[in-house]
Order: sequence, then C-alpha cells, then structure tokens
Amino acid sequence: MVLLHHGKTAISIELAKQINGEIISCDSMQIYKDMDIGTAKVTEEEKEGIEHYLVDFVLPSERYTVSDFKNDCEQAIEKILAKGKTPIIVGGTGLYANSVIYGIEYPELEFDEEYRNSLMKEAETEEGLKKLYDEAVKIDEKAMEIISPNDKKRIIRVLEIFHATGKTKTEQEILSRAKGVKYNYKVFGITMDRDLLYERINKRVDIMIEQGLIEEVKNLLEKYSTFPTAMQGLGYKEVVEYLDGKLTKDEMIEKIKQETRHYAKRQLTWFRKNKEITWLDATNNMQSNIDIILKG
Repeated sequence: MVLLHHGKTAISIELAKQINGEIISCDSMQIYKDMDIGTAKVTEEEKEGIEHYLVDFVLPSERYTVSDFKNDCEQAIEKILAKGKTPIIVGGTGLYANSVIYGIEYPELEFDEEYRNSLMKEAETEEGLKKLYDEAVKIDEKAMEIISPNDKKRIIRVLEIFHATGKTKTEQEILSRAKGVKYNYKVFGITMDRDLLYERINKRVDIMIEQGLIEEVKNLLEKYSTFPTAMQGLGYKEVVEYLDGKLTKDEMIEKIKQETRHYAKRQLTWFRKNKEITWLDATNNMQSNIDIILKG
C-alpha cells in the first residue's frame, strides 16, 4: 500500500493503527540524519507508537541512490510481513515510489561529478535549463512527456542516465519492468484545493524558520564537509544562499515558499499522469478516506 503527497502523516498513522500496519518512508530527504526541521521529519510524538522505517539513517555526507532505496525498502517490507503486519509506504518521492511499485531498477550510475556539476551550473539560468530540457527531449522523448520544463532534478536525471549507461531512462524502465514486481500494491494519492495547499506550504515554511531551520543548516555546515545530494533539498539550498550573503532573510523565506509551491505543482502533475492512483481528498473526514483505502 502506498500513500503519496501532502497530508499523509496523520492518515498513514491512523491507518496503521486500524490495519495493524507499520510505515516505510518514501521521502528522499527524511533519510538524512541531522536534517529534521527542513524535512518536516516525523517526530516520536507524531508516530504514536507506530514503527517507522527508512527515516534518519543516512549521513548527509553519504550518497544514497534510488537503487539503495529499493533494496532497503524491500528489506523493510519483508521485516514487516514477517511480523504479520501490513507495510504502508508513505511519501512523495516519485522515483523512489516507482522503483518499488513497478519493480523498476534504476541503474547504479557510475557517478560523474564533473558532468553533474556542469548540468547544475547550466540549469541555474532559465536559458540554460531550457537547453537541457530540449536536449533531454531529443534523447528520451517518452520520459519527457511527464516532466515539466521547469523540473530541474528530473531533467538532469534523464541526462545523467543516458550519459552513464548509453541507454535512455525509458529503455531502463522497460527492461526492469519485464522482470515483474515482487508485491501487490494499492496506490493512493492525497490531493486538495490548490489555494489551500499553497496556504499550508507558506505556513509550514514560516514554522520551519521559527523552529530553527537557519541554525540547523549552520550546524550541518560545521559538522559535515561534503553533501553529495542532501543540501540540494528544498529549504536547505536557499538557507545556504542566505548564509553566503546572496539573499536577504526575507528573500530566502519567499524563495523557499515559491520553490516549494512550484515543486508541489510539478509533483501533483507528475503523479496525476498515473491512472492507477486512487485519489483521496484531504478535506474529507479522515475516516472517510481510510474507508476508501480499505475498500480499494
């Protein structure tokens, strides 16, 4: 069972209580230690005694791949099933979710830091990002059908896969899907009115600042010397820009809100392409949504 997108924490914990389940996080940022505020990591109080897996176990200085997640997730699923309980995978990282739902084995790329840095530098400008998008479309038109021209992370991923393997992302997915899937999944997404979603995002960013996001980033920069992927997370890279004097505090806060709104829009657009997802309305009574899940 998989739950995606905003408003998922409370409903997943209540669901776990009702079906004797345990939760596996499918969030590419909540895996990192010492990154609690900016990732809105679930607290012990919020867990309400429900066991959570794949949260807070990777150092920010370590590289963690989609393949690592798939392996770790399947191990967690086996542990939960061995207890006679139901695994509930919760989170909105698309590549992570697809790797387990559809059995897609994204390759362990031979990481080319120089190539990635060149892509990221080019993607900093609107003109450069458009150039990368056009290049990705030429390489893998099928994959790019569901990727926004503004989705820097996924555009770069398409280019990196081709650069490292000589195969397109679509070719990789076709090859791995042919091997079949280990488990049967029911997939649910949570959606809400866009204005309400954006209001929640803005409020969440304000709360993160109040809780000490800036101090959290300062501590990370003091404790770790390298961040292969961790510091690219929303909220973190903007605070680094502020600490480097590239943004004022108000500019930083507004940029985090804006980038998070854009990400949420792209995320919803990406998941809505998947016709296998049953959508729940976040404004519904929680039990009503749980009833829909149980019937599904």
